[in-house]
Amino acid sequence: MSTCKDEHALYLRKRKSEKRIVLISQIAIIALFLIGWELLARTDIINTFLTSSPSRVISTIANLHQSGNLYSHIWITIYETLLSFFIATMIGMIVATLLWWYPKFAKVLDPYLTIINSLPKVALGPLIIIWVGASIHSIIFMALLISAIITIINIYNGFTSTDENFITLLKSFQAKKSQIYFKVILPSNRLTFINCLKINISMSLIGVIMGELLVSKQGLGYLIMYGSQVFNIDLVISSVFILGVVSYLMYYLITLIEKKLIKK
Repeated sequence: MSTCKDEHALYLRKRKSEKRIVLISQIAIIALFLIGWELLARTDIINTFLTSSPSRVISTIANLHQSGNLYSHIWITIYETLLSFFIATMIGMIVATLLWWYPKFAKVLDPYLTIINSLPKVALGPLIIIWVGASIHSIIFMALLISAIITIINIYNGFTSTDENFITLLKSFQAKKSQIYFKVILPSNRLTFINCLKINISMSLIGVIMGELLVSKQGLGYLIMYGSQVFNIDLVISSVFILGVVSYLMYYLITLIEKKLIKK
């Protein structure tokens, strides 16, 4: 018994050690990249007008903070992303359920979903502005075009990939389709749903940034577009850096939800 406990304790120590090594390696890669970037900029090996530098990025972010504009731009992007994320998730879940519930309906819609998913959404930008207007609505619409279709396809594929043995077993007990859905389909696709959330949050953010590049006068996408128009590379790279931090925090939030669901 003590041997099993010792082996388990050794296993846990190894896992902690591996996680520590991975974390240190990740931090070291970022640190080396930033230090190298700064050294190349300070020694004029690279042109800071085109590439900026970590010190100039920090200075730009500090200036945005002092001007009071930074957090309003971040909040606008987060708000639009979360709104698109929740709407796309609901649409994806409802439509995927209908497709699973009515197989003939799925066969009819399958080619159209594939075509819409393969369309370059940026090319539809001018049409979206005309249809919806140059406002937050067109940004949300752009994000939904990108994220909702992918969510529908992934969730539906998860539903159709459910182990047929479980479904056959319930059918042998004369289970209704609603019982099969709630007792087998949904529980079996819990991880599929979590993976869809991870994809959806990133796709929603991409859609929002694309929309902001087209029509917005606020948000991180607007800062990127404005910086490129006035050749302010410091502002562009600073906005991209903030965008990366926001993206990571949103993804991390989904992983926390995943851990809670897996424990249940």
